[in-house]
Amino acid sequence: MKQRKIFITQKDRERLEELLMVADDFKYRDRDDLQSLKTELARATIVNSNEIPPTVVTMNTRLVFQDLEDESKMAVTLVFPAEADIDHGKISVFSPIGTALLGYKEGDVIEWAVPDGKRRVRIDEVLYQPEAAGDLHL
Repeated sequence: MKQRKIFITQKDRERLEELLMVADDFKYRDRDDLQSLKTELARATIVNSNEIPPTVVTMNTRLVFQDLEDESKMAVTLVFPAEADIDHGKISVFSPIGTALLGYKEGDVIEWAVPDGKRRVRIDEVLYQPEAAGDLHL
């Protein structure tokens, strides 16, 4: 599957790079999920918070995605690791699905490797994006 262009805000990139540096300090540098996030950050188009399209998944975005294998839908919020709480629909950007969602937009189909093959999901709707709502303090 061809990689699509992804967008990340300057503020999100700075915070994520800081967290990745801390992870490196604690010897987590060999984790594949963190390497995937580093790769995504390196290839992303970086924009100011007021320039990000409102349908792009940024940090603290609430969205609905559909698993294209079993057609199940899930509403989640993409959060920083310390705020992750799957029971409340908050998934960490350090998780494989979190890294996969970051920077993509409504309608995009995302595919990534999992231990038993590949997973594919489609972003059906961005319910809330902080930048579009003017919540730039998150």
